[in-house]
Amino acid sequence: MRQSARHSSPSFSSFNPVRMKSKKIWGLSISLILINLASILEKADEALLPAVYKEVSEEFHAGPTDLGYLTFTMNFVQALASPIAGVLALQYDRPTVLASGTACWAIATAAVGLSQHFKQLAFWRAINGLGLAIVIPVLQSLIADSYAAGSRGAGFGLFGLVSAIGRIGGGTLATIMAGQEYWGIPGWRFAFLNMASVSLLIGILVYLYVVDPRKASPVHIAASDSERSHLVGAKDEILSSPLWHDSWIAMRSVMKVRTFQFIVLQGIVGSIPWTALVFLTMWFELIGFDHKGSAVLHSVFTIGCSIGSLMGGLIADRLSRYYPDSARIMCAQFSAFMSIPYSIILLTLVPQSADYFFSFAVTLLLMGLTISWCSACANSPMFAEVVPLKHRTMIYAFDRAFEGSFSAFAAPAVGMVSERIFGYDRNSVSVANGSTQGALALSRGLLTMTVIPWGLCGLFYTPLYIFFKRDRENARMASNKEEELELK
Repeated sequence: MRQSARHSSPSFSSFNPVRMKSKKIWGLSISLILINLASILEKADEALLPAVYKEVSEEFHAGPTDLGYLTFTMNFVQALASPIAGVLALQYDRPTVLASGTACWAIATAAVGLSQHFKQLAFWRAINGLGLAIVIPVLQSLIADSYAAGSRGAGFGLFGLVSAIGRIGGGTLATIMAGQEYWGIPGWRFAFLNMASVSLLIGILVYLYVVDPRKASPVHIAASDSERSHLVGAKDEILSSPLWHDSWIAMRSVMKVRTFQFIVLQGIVGSIPWTALVFLTMWFELIGFDHKGSAVLHSVFTIGCSIGSLMGGLIADRLSRYYPDSARIMCAQFSAFMSIPYSIILLTLVPQSADYFFSFAVTLLLMGLTISWCSACANSPMFAEVVPLKHRTMIYAFDRAFEGSFSAFAAPAVGMVSERIFGYDRNSVSVANGSTQGALALSRGLLTMTVIPWGLCGLFYTPLYIFFKRDRENARMASNKEEELELK
């Protein structure tokens, strides 16, 4: 792998662009285009399997619990392997790490489409999780390096908006293709093979043409942000200490930060509902919506979440100018608590009938607009402020490790609750033609795994009113000490 400098420098940003050492097309950096394409494909890949749960259920005779285990396998491996990204980012440039992860998930995605047995499916989903574990923290650290502290909410919100293109495209195309055959290949398998081909191509292009932003020169520097100025002004410095020694120091430093601990705590419970919602498409089809109707409803929810993410980031950025120590926390709690009434409305109050398409669409849109703020408005921007610059990839990696390992249990838990408590019977439920009883049982399972965790998530943000300010000041002092050592 290519060696990298010790210090990060700014990455791609629509607000604060950098001059990447790569060719341009139509005035846009090829590096910028490819990095965004990688993020789009990452979300598209995650959306594929949930979009074809019905077809996989029929072909492999799998119930909701079995399908949940497929999601659990990928998410759990992704969580356990996430620290690898932090270690690799300390030693190698991030485009190489990004390309490696992309190639890994592409190969696994193709293998999922070719699997003939359920155990094969589960194994390759695990390998898929390994690829995503490498990619996601690297992308997050690139975003954090790109924005000044006062605009990181908008930066992460915009990243969520762009990534939603992949989630919508991957989920919608897979859902529509699932009911067809292409040259004798079932549509759901064909969707996986196509995604694998495109992902592998993007991985190769990332390796060949993307330059690590650490080696880029800034065009715009926020003069009022001393952290930002230090970041983009740092000179390249090859790591002189052993890789594992440096990694151990970074891990220990991150784990001691109280803000990190409480954000991870809320994330452990707060990410459970999001994992459980992979059953939404299957639920719509059980209600009686066809493939296109289910795809449209899921897309409406995704659009609402992506716009809401950007909206939440912008609101938090604006409020943090006046309340720098508490604004982001307040916005996150608002979003977490709004999830409760909307989950109740969606899963219990709207009649579970295909005749209520408009009611579902409006509820899903409003729900997405309000419940999707936490990452962009609080979690990701706050992480960037409470650790020294060189530890940013590591903190995002460990966040994924802790949150993902626990939230991975949500998908199989929904299946077990639906089957064992609310009476979902995989043998009597007709997934192909819809099932009132199956839809009701699945909705009750979803309600159980959303309302309670989201309520706890909002409460667990409360200690940050005390710890965030202190941790931010400690991180600034650490960065200043590093700067003084470099100048000597």
